[in-house]
Amino acid sequence: MASLCRQIVRGNAFKSVLLSTARRGYADKMMPDPLEHATGMERKELMAMQAGNDDPFNMKVLKKSAGTRDNPTLVPSCFDARIVGCICEEHATAVTWLWLHKDHPRRCECGHWYKLIEKQPV
Repeated sequence: MASLCRQIVRGNAFKSVLLSTARRGYADKMMPDPLEHATGMERKELMAMQAGNDDPFNMKVLKKSAGTRDNPTLVPSCFDARIVGCICEEHATAVTWLWLHKDHPRRCECGHWYKLIEKQPV
């Protein structure tokens, strides 16, 4: 029993010395700026956010506008087609999905109109 207690005390004392030494060695260094080591799409996303575009990939929910045929809800896209989900009623539990194509406004089952507009890619 005494040897077991000795091993536990010795092990814990040794760990605390190692951890405190490791912490002391890295305390004065900071992580570099994420933009310095980011590449690819992550770099483009960070640059877009620095330029003031907080939603570079159009992931935020769009609020419905009037949604009439003359004044449809505008949906930005970098492509010629996009899938859009419409929550027809405020407390609905289902989403109505529809394809939007460029230059062709589309009407949802609830009566709201959507139109795809061109957006420059990131």
